[in-house]
Amino acid sequence: MKRYFVVVIAAVLALSACGGGSSSSGSGSGKHVNIVLWHGFTSPGAELDAIKAMTAEFNRTHPTITVTPQFAGNSDYALQKVLAAIAGGNPPDIAYLYGSWSANIATTPALAPLNSFIAHDSSFNWNDFWPVERGVATVKGQIVGVPALVDNLALVYNKQLFAQAGLAPPTANWTWTDFANAAQKLTNPAKKQFGWAYVNDGSEDTVWRFWAMLWEAGGSILESGSKQAAFNSPAGVNALTFLQNLARKQSIYLDTGSGNYLGLFNSGHIGMLWTGPWDLAQIASGHVSFGVQILPADLNHQTIAGPDNWVAFNNGSARSHAAYEFLKWFTSPAVNLEWCLRTGDLPIRAATTKLPGFKQYLAKYPGDRVWVQNLNNALQARPVLATYPKISQVIGQAVQSVLLLKSSPQQALSSADQQVNSILAAPS
Repeated sequence: MKRYFVVVIAAVLALSACGGGSSSSGSGSGKHVNIVLWHGFTSPGAELDAIKAMTAEFNRTHPTITVTPQFAGNSDYALQKVLAAIAGGNPPDIAYLYGSWSANIATTPALAPLNSFIAHDSSFNWNDFWPVERGVATVKGQIVGVPALVDNLALVYNKQLFAQAGLAPPTANWTWTDFANAAQKLTNPAKKQFGWAYVNDGSEDTVWRFWAMLWEAGGSILESGSKQAAFNSPAGVNALTFLQNLARKQSIYLDTGSGNYLGLFNSGHIGMLWTGPWDLAQIASGHVSFGVQILPADLNHQTIAGPDNWVAFNNGSARSHAAYEFLKWFTSPAVNLEWCLRTGDLPIRAATTKLPGFKQYLAKYPGDRVWVQNLNNALQARPVLATYPKISQVIGQAVQSVLLLKSSPQQALSSADQQVNSILAAPS
């Protein structure tokens, strides 16, 4: 599913910092414990069906614990509801929260002690989660959640349009030059056909595609320690110049955030997308002959992922331990494979991909194969900072201005550099 970044209301955050959630409620050792899990899975949907079936499975096999799943909304409403519950002293035991909220949720004292649980349980194997997942789930050394979902960006292409243009399919060795040449050959203004699509509404959808390019060009978002911007660099200029050149040649369809790029891809008006497995179902339903390949490289192959977390809250020792036991079971390789088979989601653990049954997953969801392999190219995470929404807004406007040919790459980055450094220097 698509991973949006949402700006959180500061007043609600302030409430969470002084809220409860650390009482000693819950059953003692050996007694039955009831815990509540909040999720944002809507009906109809494979994930909703899966969470109901799998919590029921856990309850059958763990007679001293009962997990009750409840829909708690999604988007910014989910975090606001959780923070309000914390402030009222009655948080859920587990909640599904976007990874982009890690820095915000880390400020509350109501979190369950996951560091302690994991440190004393070698069988949990924290290092088996993909590095980008662990990076997003950790804030200043504090593990704020257990990975719930991972995705990444890959190149999806229309095989028929490639054949019509006399182009060989993209390979894993493609460079930015190969990609740009293909985008130009796939562009036909008379047919209103574009080589590529880029979401250019200035949102995080605009930004995170740029971050992948920045990393591939050898750049960084922030300096070590996150005190200064680092994107105003030769790598940053290189990435934005690449976008600018394709925009000048009218090879990019600039999506306004409406998602029209999917319909245009399915109707043969866009040759290539940089997207994730959340778009696979709609692409597949369009009866387009398509292929998936990793992103083209500049200096190196990288991608960007948008992991989400299961966050556990401290409602007393018994309930915290029960929540941890559920998360340990639910994210174990064998159970994670069952979830993947039910939903088509990518595996959250490397060990899941090594199970014999993983071949069944690849057979059932063949389009996911490249996205699974591409998790090895998800080497970096976006800054886990409470101020990231402001940073994202600045960068979104910078990229947007270049794609609209209103600013040069250097002008856009210089302006963004000053703004982001002011954001980073402001008292938190």
